[in-house]
Amino acid sequence: MIEKEAMYKITYGLFMLTTTDGEKQNGCIVNTVSMITDNPKRIVVFVNKANYTEELLRKTGIFNVSILTEKTPFDIFRQFGFSSGRDTDKFQGKTYPQTENGLNYLPEYANAVLSAKVVNAYDYDTHTLFVAEVTEAKTLSQDKSVTYEYYLSNIKPKPQTTVQESKQEEQPKTEKWVCKICGYEHEGPLPADFICPWCKHPAEDFERVL
Repeated sequence: MIEKEAMYKITYGLFMLTTTDGEKQNGCIVNTVSMITDNPKRIVVFVNKANYTEELLRKTGIFNVSILTEKTPFDIFRQFGFSSGRDTDKFQGKTYPQTENGLNYLPEYANAVLSAKVVNAYDYDTHTLFVAEVTEAKTLSQDKSVTYEYYLSNIKPKPQTTVQESKQEEQPKTEKWVCKICGYEHEGPLPADFICPWCKHPAEDFERVL
């Protein structure tokens, strides 16, 4: 038996991954970035295939990683993690600084930014593992890096019962399910093949709250 909750105990960070289609830039939130060699400096990043960023990264082979801090507000995770770059411009309306490779990064809520060029890519079912050589790296602040556990406990809003819901307790209740990963709420029966429209996780990552 594999308990999903046990897997959540693995320590993860949270990062904003930025790349481009050649004209428009796109970014998404990822939780798996690690250094694998020191000389030359290489890192790996796992990206969900459902993310538009994964598609662009396979085409262009360059990216930035903004290492997010505990000061990162939920709005940043909503902006870059809960919508798709296929139908929205996530950077619209604000000017962002760029590294030498011409890609945007997030200066205000990141303590460092890494630029990298992909040297290998490996297919692992739902995700692609990209191996990349670091081309630029700079420190932005001394703020503490945010962990996935800290995000769940201190940044992600908790589901709340509204006054209206409490007044309707005597009425028949509609099923409500909440994604344990990103907080998305689904009303009604949850199909076995349901995929979260925000974070792309499957039905097994939802818990019933009503």
